[in-house]
Amino acid sequence: MIKIHKAFLLLLFATSAYSQQELKLHYNQPATVWTEALPIGNGRLGAMVFGRVNEELIQLNEATLWSGGPVLKNINPTAFENLAPTREALINGDYEKAYELTKKMQGVYSQSYLPLGDLLLKQDLGNAKPSAYYRDLNIQDGVATTTFTADGISYKREVFASAPGQCIIVRLTASEPNKLSITVNANSQLQYKSSIKQQALFLNGKAPANTDPSYINYNKEAVVYKDGGCGGMRFALIVKPIIKSGTLTTNSDNSIDIKNATEVVLVLSAATSFNGFDKCPDSEGKDEKKLAEEYLAKADGKKYDRLLKEHLEDFHHFFNRVSLNLNNSETNKSNQPTDKRLEDYATGAKDANLEALFFQYGRYLLISSSRTKGAPANLQGIWNKELRAPWSSNYTTNINLQMNYWPVETANLSELFSPLNDLIKNLSVTGAETAQSFYHAHGWVVHHNSDIWALSNPVGDLGKGDPMWANWYMGANWLSRHLWEHYQFTGDKKYLKEAYPIMKGAAEFTLDWLQKDKDGYLVTMPSTSPENRYYYDGKKKGAVTVASTMDMGIIKDLFANITAASTILNTDEDFRDTIITANQKLFPFKIGSKGQLLEWYKDFEEEDPHHRHMSHLYALHPTNLISPLKTPDLANAAKKTLELRGDGGTGWSLAWKVNMWARLLDGNHAYKLFRNQLRLTKESDPHYNSGGGVYANLFDAHPPFQIDGNFAGTAGVIEMLMQSQNEEIQLLPALPNVWANGTIKGIVARGNFIVDISWDEGKLSSAKIVSKNGNDCTIRANEPFEIKSLHLKSVKSAIGYTISFKTRKGYEYLLKSIL
Repeated sequence: MIKIHKAFLLLLFATSAYSQQELKLHYNQPATVWTEALPIGNGRLGAMVFGRVNEELIQLNEATLWSGGPVLKNINPTAFENLAPTREALINGDYEKAYELTKKMQGVYSQSYLPLGDLLLKQDLGNAKPSAYYRDLNIQDGVATTTFTADGISYKREVFASAPGQCIIVRLTASEPNKLSITVNANSQLQYKSSIKQQALFLNGKAPANTDPSYINYNKEAVVYKDGGCGGMRFALIVKPIIKSGTLTTNSDNSIDIKNATEVVLVLSAATSFNGFDKCPDSEGKDEKKLAEEYLAKADGKKYDRLLKEHLEDFHHFFNRVSLNLNNSETNKSNQPTDKRLEDYATGAKDANLEALFFQYGRYLLISSSRTKGAPANLQGIWNKELRAPWSSNYTTNINLQMNYWPVETANLSELFSPLNDLIKNLSVTGAETAQSFYHAHGWVVHHNSDIWALSNPVGDLGKGDPMWANWYMGANWLSRHLWEHYQFTGDKKYLKEAYPIMKGAAEFTLDWLQKDKDGYLVTMPSTSPENRYYYDGKKKGAVTVASTMDMGIIKDLFANITAASTILNTDEDFRDTIITANQKLFPFKIGSKGQLLEWYKDFEEEDPHHRHMSHLYALHPTNLISPLKTPDLANAAKKTLELRGDGGTGWSLAWKVNMWARLLDGNHAYKLFRNQLRLTKESDPHYNSGGGVYANLFDAHPPFQIDGNFAGTAGVIEMLMQSQNEEIQLLPALPNVWANGTIKGIVARGNFIVDISWDEGKLSSAKIVSKNGNDCTIRANEPFEIKSLHLKSVKSAIGYTISFKTRKGYEYLLKSIL
C-alpha cells in the first residue's frame, strides 16, 4: 500500500508507453469518399481531411451550427384531449385505435446539424506525377498528415484542431525552399458571402430557419431560410494564411494565390451566433464575427511549433490516461494500411492491435467532439457533410445519444460529460413545458429526438410520424441515469445536489404518467418499444401497447437511483417514500414461452424477431437490474432473448450486444460481436455494403455513418475487461479466449477507482487499484488472488473469488494472482 504523490499521479494519467505506429490510421491513397477521410476536432471545430494531392479538400464543421431556433411552446394544444381516449382504447385491447389516437399527440420535428463549409487547397505541381504517397491520422496526437513526392521534392501537410487555440491549423511544407504554390478557397452549402480582408478569406452566412429531416419529402421546400420568428443562426469562417517567403495575392473570386513559398500555415477560425438553447440566434445571438476574430487573434502570431506544442499538451492530457495492449506475441500488422488490415480482418485474420486501435479511436473521437457547452456529441459526433444529414444528425434519445457517452466515465474522460450535462439541464426546462402542455403532468419529459434547442416534444409533424418511434416517453428517465452515473464515478456530492432536482423532475413526470392495470400494477399507458412492432389477433400489427419491458426497466432504474441519491444527500424523505412505494407496485419483468425476457406486456410475437433495438434488455445494460450475480433466472432469460435476436445488426446494434454479452459474462460471444463491428463497409462496393460494421476510416457504419457504434464499442471492450456494477469491481469478467494476454491501464470503476489489469494465458496476473475517494472496495476475479500489503487472500464466491476492504484516499493497492 503506497501513498500516491502528485508527481506519480501525473505519471499515471499521462503515461506515454505507446507505439506511435500502433496508434495511427494510415493509407497509401487519398480518400475518394467522405467515409475514407480522416476526422480531427477540438470539441467545437471539426474537419474531415481527404488527403488529395492536387486539390485537397478539408470539410469543416462547427458544433453549434444547427438550423432553426428556440422551441415553441404549446405546439399541439389538443394533444391532451387524446390521452384519456388512447388509454381507454388500450384497456379495451383496441390497439389500432390507440395507434391512431397516439398520432394526435405529436409535435414538430427536430432541427438539423449542418456543415460549415469546405476548404479547398489547389496545389500547382506542374506536370509532375506524385509518388510515395502516404496519409495518416495519429490518434494519440490528434494530427492528420499527408506526404507525397513530386518531381523529386517531398511535400508534407499537417492538420490539427487546437482546443487551446480554438482554431484549425494547416501547415504545408516542402523539402526544398520556394516550392509551394497553392490557391486557397472556401465555400459553403449554406447561404453565404465571401470577402478578402487583410489578406485573409472571410465567409459570413446564415443557417436555415428550418430543415426537414432527410426522410421527409412531402414539403415543397425542405430547407427554408425565410423566417417569421427567430430561426436561422449566423456563422463566420476566417482563413488566414501565414507564409515564409513567396508572394500572396488575392483574386476577384475571393480566393488567395500563394506562389513560391517555403512554408504555408493556414489558421482557420469559425464561430456562430448561437447564444443558448432559449435565445434567438439572430436578435439575441452572439457576435459571430467578433468571436471568430478573437479566436483567430489567440492563434495568429504564434509560431507553428508553439501552436502544435499547446495542442499536444492539451490532447495528451486526455488521451494518455488509458492504454491497452493485447497479445504482444502476435505479429504486429500496424505497418500495413488500415484499409488493407480491415480487408484481411474480414477474411478471419487475427489483428489484436487493430482491435486495440479501434478501442482507442472511440476515446479519440470523444475527446475531439465533446468539449462544447450545450452541444454534446451528436449522431455524427461533430462531423457531417450533408445539408440534410441522415436522421438530421440530431440527438436521438431512445439510445443513440446515451450510447455516445457510455465510455465517458470508464474510459477516464469524465470532464467530457459536461456538454451532455448541459443538454440535460436544458431539456429539463423545455421538457417541463412539454409535460404540462401535452399531458398536464408535473416534472419533465423527453421523447425520442432532440437538438441543440433542447426539443422535447414527440416528433412527427403533428400526426404524420409513426408512433412506433415518435411516441416514446422515457427520454428524460434514461438521460437521468447519466446524471447518477456521473456521481457514481466521481463521488462528487456537490454535483449530485445540483443533479438531484433534475432526476426528481423526471420521476415526478413518471408518477403522473403511470396508471394502474386490472391487476393493480403500475404501468405505462401508452407505451412503445423502440422501434419494433408486435403481432396480435393473428397477424395484426401493433406498435402502441401497455408497459413495454423497456419502460418498466427504465422506471425501476430511475426509482432506484432517486432513492439512493436522496439517501446520500439526506434529503426529500417523503418523496423517497413515495418512490419506494410506487416501485413496489411496478409491473414486473416477465419470462415468455420461449424462455425469453418478454418485450411486451403480453407474450406477443415480434414483427421483426431480429430487430436492431434491444430495448427490453435495458435492465441488463446499461443498468444492472438484471445480472448473473443478483438475478440468475432473469439473466438466463436475457441470454435467451439475445440468442433469439441473433448476432446480426447495424453497427451500433452490434456494439450494444457486445456490452450485453459482456454483462452476461460471456466474453467469447461478446468478442464475436465486437469482431463483427470491424466488418468492413464501403459506400462504393456492394460486396462491402451488406450490413453494419465500419468504414475504411473506422467510422461506425449503421450504415450510413453513426458515431454511437464507435463509442459503444470502446465501452464494450472495457465491459469485457472490467465491470463495476453491484458495488464491486470485477476484473476480467468477460475476457475472450482470443485475448490470451494483455494489459489495460487507467480505466475507471464506480467509486472513483483507477484500475490497471494485467493478464496472461487468459488468467489474471496482477492488478492495481488506485482509490481516489477512499471508499470501501470489493474486488471480484475469476481466480484466487491476494493483496499482500493488507495480508488479505480472496475467498470463494458464487462467481469467482472476492476480497472486501477499506481503502484510504490517494493510496494504491496491488493485487497478485495466487494460482
